[in-house]
Amino acid sequence: MSTQARRPDVPPPPARRPEEPAPRATAPTPPRPTTPPRPAAPPRPAAPPARPEVDDDAPPKSPRTFPAFPTPRPAEPRPRDRRHTGAVDLTDRPGAGAPFAAAPRGPGHDEATTRLRPVPRSPRRTAAAAVCLVLGLGLVAGGAAGTWLAGGDSAGAADRFAAGAALWHDAPVDRLFPPTVEGKKAGPGGADRTWTRIAVAPDSGCAKALDPLLASVLEPAGCARLLRATYTDATRSEVVTVGLLFTRAGEQTMTDLRTRFRTEKLDQRRDLMPRPYAAEGTPAEGFGDDQRASWSLTVLDDLPAVVYAVSGFADGREITEPQPAASATADGATTAPAQAGLGHTALAHTERATARLRSLARPDTEER
Repeated sequence: MSTQARRPDVPPPPARRPEEPAPRATAPTPPRPTTPPRPAAPPRPAAPPARPEVDDDAPPKSPRTFPAFPTPRPAEPRPRDRRHTGAVDLTDRPGAGAPFAAAPRGPGHDEATTRLRPVPRSPRRTAAAAVCLVLGLGLVAGGAAGTWLAGGDSAGAADRFAAGAALWHDAPVDRLFPPTVEGKKAGPGGADRTWTRIAVAPDSGCAKALDPLLASVLEPAGCARLLRATYTDATRSEVVTVGLLFTRAGEQTMTDLRTRFRTEKLDQRRDLMPRPYAAEGTPAEGFGDDQRASWSLTVLDDLPAVVYAVSGFADGREITEPQPAASATADGATTAPAQAGLGHTALAHTERATARLRSLARPDTEER
């Protein structure tokens, strides 16, 4: 019997009858599985949460750390074919397998299919590059051609200079002094002129054919031969003597002599006028030193020659004030040689005789 006293208000359990069987034990029923409820969407806050206040005196928080990216496995080499794709292959560049930070992507961006594309070229830049290339090649080719031509031209000039020294005995007389000389716009006011050859002097030296003072000025160049011919115009009112003086000098001497004549204006001095050739039995029979009205003289530097022409009246009148062709052909000239066109005649014959000499020495030069 228990030592604990029974409570008086709790009745004892009823006693089981011996004839009643014991109740059958039944297996417990397993609980039915239940589906977890779907989480409801969190309600959208009516207002953004208040920003927490920052305490300036609080100690700084430790920076947030992120897990390191796993090192990717090196890609297997594959043949590169860039003919059908615009992608840029970076597998053969240094650091191609190293991870790098990518720019932020927008929503819906597929990271696995992203590929680098070349930057489109500007048509203006392409055209500018092409122009620069063409200009560069042109400059290089032009420089090479200029160097080649300069060398070739120097050799050709030397050959022509040497050929010019032999023209006095190699060229025919009719080429040096044509029987008729046409002067297109060679007269005053641009009028056409025509002159006919009336006499040719035998080739000679310079001692008697030139004034002593002119001969002394030309002495540095030397005198190899002097050829002369006299012409008259269609009206036979004027005469002109053309002279071709072939020198013995080289190119540098002729260049120096030409420079001196231009600098000191020796071709305009009256005491350096060339002498005419007066042939008997012709309209120029009375053409002497006192009948000289105008003259023109040119020292060549590409040929060993001095070309001159001296004009006057065919009636043998004396001229007291001869005038160089450069002054007689100037606008407003009122002297007798200028008004008669004798300055134009002397200048025209000097220019045409010079052109003939150069044409004979250089066949590619156009004869005037």
